[in-house]
Amino acid sequence: MLSLKQSLSYSVLAAAVALAGCSSKTKLDDQANSGTGTAAYDASGQGQSSISGVDLSISPIEGEGPVNVAHTIYFDFDSYSVKPEYQATLQKHADFMRANRNITVTLEGHTDERGGREYNLALGQRRAEAVRQTLDLLGVPASQLEAISYGKEKPKATGFSEEAFSQNRRVEIRYNK
Repeated sequence: MLSLKQSLSYSVLAAAVALAGCSSKTKLDDQANSGTGTAAYDASGQGQSSISGVDLSISPIEGEGPVNVAHTIYFDFDSYSVKPEYQATLQKHADFMRANRNITVTLEGHTDERGGREYNLALGQRRAEAVRQTLDLLGVPASQLEAISYGKEKPKATGFSEEAFSQNRRVEIRYNK
């Protein structure tokens, strides 16, 4: 049986996913801002606690986030809607970040290589912002989160297949050291 806190967290996450889904059909402007920012933080965490069975202690390599939790959120083609299948993953990251308030995270938005540079930078930014908004709704303070876009500049996979494209449509959650 879920506790009231878990039930409320899942309700907030479900609402965030639903809201993000409503806006996923919005076409991005090809003339979107082509600028991108980067951040470098010097932060380390010292957490040793657990919420609903999630290990909130820092992983063996300092600053890498919760142990045994995926750090990549994948997206459908031309979409920045966070899929429901990532609810549990983002909940675990949110629990970890709330328990370790001195940790900061960079949410790096990426796209596949189809589309122009400006379009892909805008889409990558919207993907990173969608993950940031979901974490925000789960109680992570804005001061711990930064959303940036690399567009198609840092592919995870090479090639011109749907498999390669799908691996590049992502947001990577990077814990800053």
